[in-house]
Amino acid sequence: MNTTTLPLKTGSGLSPKLMLCLAATWLVWGSTYLAIKVALISLPPFIQMGSRFLVAGALLAVWMRWRGAPWPSRRQWLHALAIGGLMLGGGMGGTATAEQTVGSGLVVAFIAVMPLMIAGLNLLWGEKPSRLESLGIAFGLVGVLLLTQGQGFGASPMGLVAITVACASWAVGSVLSQRVWPLAPGAMGFASEMLAGGAVLMVLSFLGGETLPDHIEPRALWAWAYLVVFGSLIAFNAYMVLLAEASAGLASSYSFVNPVIAMLLGVALAGEQISGHEWLAAGIVLLGVVLLLVGKARSR
Repeated sequence: MNTTTLPLKTGSGLSPKLMLCLAATWLVWGSTYLAIKVALISLPPFIQMGSRFLVAGALLAVWMRWRGAPWPSRRQWLHALAIGGLMLGGGMGGTATAEQTVGSGLVVAFIAVMPLMIAGLNLLWGEKPSRLESLGIAFGLVGVLLLTQGQGFGASPMGLVAITVACASWAVGSVLSQRVWPLAPGAMGFASEMLAGGAVLMVLSFLGGETLPDHIEPRALWAWAYLVVFGSLIAFNAYMVLLAEASAGLASSYSFVNPVIAMLLGVALAGEQISGHEWLAAGIVLLGVVLLLVGKARSR
């Protein structure tokens, strides 16, 4: 992410547009994990995610074509297939699978370690972290180890495996998309990734023998629609605006705000149980993420 532009301001604060974009990435993305859990009432994990990204990707691609963006090249489509398979097939598919047995708040608290994993993978390209970044990585790893010992993941070994695979797939895909397999420029690249990743998820659904129930709960459909419109389209475009018009630190602040929102929503709306031990572990993970982001800002 090459974003060095300072936020636009009106008076002494952020512009109203950037404040709305920031709220979208914080609140909407923070709430998507609960929406995933609600959709799982009727929609199996890979069908849910695959159909979500196929619809969102198609809408975004049509919009970008209408605005004059060219279709991705054949090579860019192959890149989208590889990156979409990792980030959406493995990442989001694994997340939905984990949420079948683990609370949404704990899942996103685990996912908060993602920036730390990406920083670790960048070591393979000689990008060494500063002392503050290294401290952040250490805190994050300790927090995740504590989190896995809590009642949520401790009671669900398969959930722990699924979310570990999800995090690893997303981190590897993120790094490869930046360094090895670049997507098409702008939003068309993300549209191609969603289309290709959605196709991979539907193949995984077929191979896993997933089927739709005879009756689909209306709230599951509403949750799915929320994920398509708000999670994949509105919040995504808000994030793109932040990348273009705000600092990198502000744009990535969702990574330590989303877990708090998700945990609070899970407790308040879904009746999820989170122990004091797990709150402490999540807090240590978030401290690690903050240290990492501060370290990156200072090194820039």
